[in-house]
Amino acid sequence: MSNGPAGHVARSTTVRPQSETPETASSAASRTFLQTADGVRVEAVYERGHVVYDTLTSPSGQIAFVVAHGFTGDVDKPHVRRIARALRRYGAVVTFSFRGHGASGGRSTVGDREVLDLAAAVAWAREQGHARVVTVGFSMGGSVVLRHGALHARESAAVVSVSAPARWYYRGTAPMRRVHWLVTRPEGRLVSRYGLRTRIQNGGWDPVPVSPVEAVPRIAPTPLLIVHGDRDGYFPVDHPRMLAAAAGDHGELWLEGGMGHAEHAAADELLARIGHWALRRAG
Repeated sequence: MSNGPAGHVARSTTVRPQSETPETASSAASRTFLQTADGVRVEAVYERGHVVYDTLTSPSGQIAFVVAHGFTGDVDKPHVRRIARALRRYGAVVTFSFRGHGASGGRSTVGDREVLDLAAAVAWAREQGHARVVTVGFSMGGSVVLRHGALHARESAAVVSVSAPARWYYRGTAPMRRVHWLVTRPEGRLVSRYGLRTRIQNGGWDPVPVSPVEAVPRIAPTPLLIVHGDRDGYFPVDHPRMLAAAAGDHGELWLEGGMGHAEHAAADELLARIGHWALRRAG
C-alpha cells in the first residue's frame, strides 16, 4: 500500500549544521530540498555518522536514522539537532522539516500527508547508499513513522516511535486542548504561523487517515519500538499500551519512569539505548 513515488532531490548544497558542538561542527552536512510525491518542497539535512567511516567503507554498511520531529519543530531547532547529534554515534542521520514547518513549503496537515514528507526523506537516505534505514519519530512524528511503516512496507529496517498518540482527536489533557485550539481556530493558526513558524492548513482531514493504533499491526514483521514517558503531559500511558497491544509479538514497549514528552524529555541515555536497539534489530 503506497502513496506513490517517494520523491527526489530538488536542490543540494553543503553547509554546516546549526547549533552543533565544536566536535560535530567540523563535519560538513548536506542540505537540500526534497520534492514529495504531492509536490511539496521539504528541507532536509544529511550527516554522516561518527562511527568508522573512511574511503574504503561504503554507506551501505552503515545504518541511517531518519528523524521525524514533533509538531512545531523543524530541522534547525536545538532539540532536533540534539537528537541528531546523539544518533550520529550509531549511524548517519537525516533530519528534515515537515511541510508547513521551518523553511519547508506547504501547510501542516498535523500527521496526515506528512507521511509523504517522511517517504521522501527515507528515499534520500537510500540515495546516499544506505541499505538499512531506521525511522525515529517523536510525538506527531511518532504517529507518522507508524503510518509510514504500515503504508510503505520494507522501506524501513526498523521503526521507533516516541511519545506518539494511539488515536486521533484526543483532548484529554490541557496541552492537547491547546494544540487543538492552534489547529482548529483561525486565531490559533495565526499564533502558530507567526509565533511558532508553523503554517497549518485550514479545514479538517478528508478522509480521516488511518489512526496509529490501526496502522501498527501492518508494520509487522519490521521491528518496532514504542517509547513513552510515564509523566507525559500530552498523552497518558494508555496510548503506548494500546499501541503495544496492537503490535503484539513484533513490537517492544519501553515505558520510561519520570520521562515527559517527546524530544525535550528524551535523555541522552535513552537516545543511546535507542541507538543500540536499532543496531541490534535493524541488522
